[in-house]
Amino acid sequence: MAPKLSHLLLAILVIFSIQTFKGRARTLKPEHQQSFSSFLQKLEGVQRGQTAEGLLHLKKYLKKFGYYPSDATLTSSDFDDHLELALKTYQKYFGLNVTGNLDSSTTQQMMIPRCGVPDIINPPSTEPNSTKSKHKRFHMVAHYDFGSAKWPPSKYALTYTFGQGVQVFDLNTLRSVCADAFQKWAEVTSFTFTEATDGASADIVIAFYSGDHGDGTSFDGPGNILAHAFYPQNGRLHYDADENWSTDPTMNQNDLESVSVHEIGHLLGLDHSNDPEAIMYPTIETGTKKRDLTQDDIDGIHALYSN
Repeated sequence: MAPKLSHLLLAILVIFSIQTFKGRARTLKPEHQQSFSSFLQKLEGVQRGQTAEGLLHLKKYLKKFGYYPSDATLTSSDFDDHLELALKTYQKYFGLNVTGNLDSSTTQQMMIPRCGVPDIINPPSTEPNSTKSKHKRFHMVAHYDFGSAKWPPSKYALTYTFGQGVQVFDLNTLRSVCADAFQKWAEVTSFTFTEATDGASADIVIAFYSGDHGDGTSFDGPGNILAHAFYPQNGRLHYDADENWSTDPTMNQNDLESVSVHEIGHLLGLDHSNDPEAIMYPTIETGTKKRDLTQDDIDGIHALYSN
């Protein structure tokens, strides 16, 4: 009787595990998922001239996304003039009321999951004679930005492969999602995207990673940065394995295809757009499917590869 009971319990455990991990190889710790939001909520209402625990972390967050000069040294937890200016720049970028304060609308915007690529590339230097204080890396047309880095015509037939990282989806699911995402860009450009044969080198390498994964841009766990990609001709696309991913997201899940289409835009050379409807907008709410290119995205990629 005991062996039969143990076999039954084992079968139930296996079935439960399959259902729990279907499409996923990792589980999330809910307390970690709330940490970034909780951190911002504690700072809401802090004003210029005050000192508060967490302000230094906020400054580093804003610097990461281009709202501080790239050579700025951040050491204090004071709400100073520089933080006020950074907040105003952030608020203007996202179409918020420009107050320079840590108001509710600003902290709510920061809580939305986002791409890890900066919104402002190479912001002005603190040095008045620096070339960075005179020139931006990107050119702005309409809402979208793009840099000088792009694929040469000899590389319009791009290949991609899946690297060794954390297994979040089975390979066939990942292949299908990425193929659909690449196709969105292929339909409006001269690019073709083909999965490389096993063992062959590829122009683009796609993988999931956690935390520090050796590329100089660590992931932060659940609830903030979803993914990042590098500009031509680097060709790396990384997803944060600790996010709650799905191919058909519910309210608290992130849509893999939507994020993939966005990151491929970076792989092709596009920066972020401040058009909230565009694929290249920096943030995307959980539970949202945003998979189709807008005219802003199409205009951006056409302008980048027009000559």
